[in-house]
Amino acid sequence: MLAPFMGLLFGKEELITHKPKLSFVDANSILETLKYIISSIINTDGKKYALAFVCLVIIVAIFFKNLFTYLSYRVLTPIRTSVMKRLREDIYLKILELPIGYFTEQRKGDILSRMSNDTNEIEWSIMTTLEGLIREPLTLLFFLGILVALSPMLSLFLLVLLPIAGLVIGKLSQKLKKDSTDSQVKLGLLMSILEETLSGIRIIKAFSAEKFIGGKFLKVNTEVSSLRNSIMFKRDLASPVSEFLGVLVLSCVLWFGGNLVLETKLSAGSLITYIVIFTQIINPAKALTTSYYNLQKGTAALERIEEVLSTNVLVKEAENPVHLETFSHSIEFKNVTFAYNDTIILHDINLTIEKGKTIALVGSSGAGKSTLADLIPRFHDIKSGELLIDGVDIRKYSLDSLRKQISVVTQEPILFNDTILGNIILGKPEVSLDEVKNAAQIANAYQFIVNKDEGFETNIGDRGNKLSGGEKQRLTIARAIIKNPPILILDEATSSLDTESERLVQDAIYKMMDNRTSIVIAHRLSTVRHADEIIVLQKGKIIERGNHDELLKENGLYKKLIEMQEVK
Repeated sequence: MLAPFMGLLFGKEELITHKPKLSFVDANSILETLKYIISSIINTDGKKYALAFVCLVIIVAIFFKNLFTYLSYRVLTPIRTSVMKRLREDIYLKILELPIGYFTEQRKGDILSRMSNDTNEIEWSIMTTLEGLIREPLTLLFFLGILVALSPMLSLFLLVLLPIAGLVIGKLSQKLKKDSTDSQVKLGLLMSILEETLSGIRIIKAFSAEKFIGGKFLKVNTEVSSLRNSIMFKRDLASPVSEFLGVLVLSCVLWFGGNLVLETKLSAGSLITYIVIFTQIINPAKALTTSYYNLQKGTAALERIEEVLSTNVLVKEAENPVHLETFSHSIEFKNVTFAYNDTIILHDINLTIEKGKTIALVGSSGAGKSTLADLIPRFHDIKSGELLIDGVDIRKYSLDSLRKQISVVTQEPILFNDTILGNIILGKPEVSLDEVKNAAQIANAYQFIVNKDEGFETNIGDRGNKLSGGEKQRLTIARAIIKNPPILILDEATSSLDTESERLVQDAIYKMMDNRTSIVIAHRLSTVRHADEIIVLQKGKIIERGNHDELLKENGLYKKLIEMQEVK
């Protein structure tokens, strides 16, 4: 509009003295009206005032344009960040809900990829296109409405052409979505290899496997790069293709509309106005096409996240759960069968664990020892039979109150990248420092803790890697003690320790087991001689039971296992 305004100001065009009829569907009418306003100012106040008015109009227009652009971001940015915050929270809380069996089937790297790469893809592919997905369709509808008002016949011809162009774009988008899904899967595999490398770096170096592991990473990384190139090529094709198709449609409209003018079914002015307005559709259409491509790319990531969010939680809270205040009498397995993915793990288990007794679970690897112990805190739910605590089915208890009665010490110490204090109080954060110190003393951990430079505030690193094996295990025992539960589940906590550390840890375990009900998963059979009852499992069934001396007399699997370990 500046050119005609400058023409009026500098005498290149004649001033307009008659007020034209204003029509918002006629671009010439709008321009003539603005020129009339400028001409009026020139006639009444002079050209300097008219020039000032033009400058002021430009400044005000651009000010409001940028102001509303900024305000649109102020509206959209909190929406975008809030949606992503909720999405990450939903994924993380779902991960906390999912059964333990889920994580044995899924790669950790793939789960991490869904939490990081896929959520980032959603943020940049979907959330950043919100503005375009809202604004561009409204713009297109507005212009299409004007076009229909100008020439219904020409618009009908246009509406036949547009779906054809949309079909071409849709085909490209489908391929983009497939490539995006494949890319996210490969990224998950890449993260898995990285996670395994970080976890097993000592073994990789010990076996000189750098070339082998590195080759796996490089192969997958090349595949990811190739897929990402394909995705980018297709996405970058969106704007040129939509522009070319737009011009192609415009040429068809020009040909068809020109014939209407030649046949005097449409005025030349209306055709020019129609084409001018149609050209205003091309840029919003290009922007909408790019947004649609990004949306398809983000949808692939969204579907992978949806897989996690829609996974069934097999261990569910009862609708009206009973609160387990304290463990009073016994734990009973009545004809318990447990299956995972239709594979029977435990079959027809009948076992009573009286309060204060120590029960040892022994058997060859894969016999079902850990699975049986995992049923008590409801890490899994039984398929059939009954599992009772104090005569009540454990599925009727609230999960929180049930697990508060139980502490677990695993064979591999599970610690977090936090301070020594933070790891000990994990299950009971409200305890006093004196209680923590007392628990550390019982666990034979106090001395090595106070010898650290920062004592209880010492950070132990990722998975406790700044500590020795014995120190890590004693911390897990202190953590179990501070919880002070009536039921203990011990997965042979000394099997991987040296003699001195084993003695300290075993001594701590005996102190912890005092006056508690203990379920001990035994790998070293020498540690279960004094158990009240030893349960021998084979292929998910109880085949022998009794104390140490009774089982030796039976001359069965237990005695054979004892002899294999050369226990005299």
